[in-house]
Amino acid sequence: MSAMEQTQEVPETKGGVVAYLSVDGAAKAAEFYAKAFGAEQVFAYPPDEKGRTMHVHLYVNGSSVMLSDFYPEHGHAFEKPQGFTMHLIVDDIDAWWERVSNTEGMTVELPLQKMFWGDRYATLRDPFGVLWALVGK
Repeated sequence: MSAMEQTQEVPETKGGVVAYLSVDGAAKAAEFYAKAFGAEQVFAYPPDEKGRTMHVHLYVNGSSVMLSDFYPEHGHAFEKPQGFTMHLIVDDIDAWWERVSNTEGMTVELPLQKMFWGDRYATLRDPFGVLWALVGK
């Protein structure tokens, strides 16, 4: 059976809009997101002979987030993440801030603070170049 054949039941996709991130090291990103955000990996294709993963499905904060490595031979070359922020709207922002900001490899871009619109807000960049925001009261 090839790595492309379905061997697991497809998990439920959660959320009305699902982020699909292309990162350099999808399996490592999934492990990092488990530490930083409490992500639960619910599906993943096994890595290919180059160690790349075509699809990883995570649950993060009640929503699905999907990942894959880059595949230049299929027209999907490496691109640096830019022009978007992954917003996590959370109930206990202090607990989230404590875990995420102290995860090795995470870089604080904007420390947690009260914003003019009333929420507490912070931004952090993960080692894969993705910008994340924590938003809460």
